Amino acid sequence: MPLTMNREVFITCAVTGSGGTQDRSPHVPRSPEQIASSAIDAAKAGAAVVHCHVRDPQSGAPSRDLALYREVTDRIRAAEVDVVLNLTAGMGGDMTFGPVEAPLPLNPAGTDMAGATERLAHVAECLPEICTLDCGTMNFAEADYVMTNTPGMLRAMGKMMTDLGVKPEIEAFDTGHLWFAKELVREGTLAPQALVQLCMGVPWGAPNDLNTLMAMVNNVPDDWHWSAFSLGRDQMPYVAASVLAGGNVRVGLEDNLFLDKGVLATNAQLVERAASIIENMGAKVIGPQAVRERLGLTKRAPVAK
Repeated sequence: MPLTMNREVFITCAVTGSGGTQDRSPHVPRSPEQIASSAIDAAKAGAAVVHCHVRDPQSGAPSRDLALYREVTDRIRAAEVDVVLNLTAGMGGDMTFGPVEAPLPLNPAGTDMAGATERLAHVAECLPEICTLDCGTMNFAEADYVMTNTPGMLRAMGKMMTDLGVKPEIEAFDTGHLWFAKELVREGTLAPQALVQLCMGVPWGAPNDLNTLMAMVNNVPDDWHWSAFSLGRDQMPYVAASVLAGGNVRVGLEDNLFLDKGVLATNAQLVERAASIIENMGAKVIGPQAVRERLGLTKRAPVAK
């Protein structure tokens, strides 16, 4: 398949994530104020979309606390810079088994299982323009951890997102996830012209070689919109690869902590580096209003005080 370069590219910044990065860099934001401030700085640097998790402000551990999401949302919407808000809905599907000879009962230290309504409570409360839908179950790098998203759970969550008027960003970690996402659209659970994020190089999903990337890209319907990213030192090469393959890009501290070898990055610096790569390739970085028009989003107003 010949490459069709994307000439008008939007940047998503994944601001903080839920992984154990909070003690590896002082730039990984923890509190709602820090998360919102980092997201706003990323928007000023050229990110059209900010993808946000929340963390316990003291420990930095991942959280599903509704009040934390509310504060992050309100701070971002009250900012002087415009940006499309994308909240995670991936929390609540974490299952950690016991040792190999005694997998049950589950290990409560790493297990966080919740029903569909609970997993989307913050989405229903905050009504972001976009929220994520991790479109499958997979083993992660940890020995006994499984990201759990059953077909029934995904159908329920997808319908709730559609009914709320929040556009799902389908997180595809492997080709089978795209297969099921297309089924969700075919059966009407998700709207046509879907949005998908190709998550490359996450152990043990799709490896981040270019052959696998193109296999993923070739499985995205022509009328869908997509971005791609990879982890660590491969984050910036994937900016170029995604644009060349016709997609948009994602960078941010959720996926990579470094600007250069040994140099810790901020979210704004990662966005600036991505924008420079895109523009040096001869493409244009588009802003949040252009993204809304492309994806059919409606901007949400700040909460009245």
